[in-house]
Amino acid sequence: MAEKQTAGRDRLGNIAPQFAALNDDVLFGEVWAREEQLSARDRSMITIAALFSAGLYPQLKTHLAIGKAHGITKEEAVEIVTQLAFYCGWPKAWSTFPMIEEIYGGENDE
Repeated sequence: MAEKQTAGRDRLGNIAPQFAALNDDVLFGEVWAREEQLSARDRSMITIAALFSAGLYPQLKTHLAIGKAHGITKEEAVEIVTQLAFYCGWPKAWSTFPMIEEIYGGENDE
């Protein structure tokens, strides 16, 4: 199950309280909770792909960590990025692999 997020309120609550509430309550509270329609793991894969394709690296790094919590293995994260490199850009893959290494470290899928 998707973990309750408070990043909006924690980071933007003072400057953009309505945006923060929508982020936490609607996006992460309602949409991510619809696991009968699409699992949190699958939502993480889709989100990683979207952020990768747009080159939104700070959010991508956060969602790689969320994806790990949702069961995406290091091997799968590497495979996602390898696949996307051909469609979205080779340099983006070069920028993303160090994030995967930072998040997963020396973990193997064994």
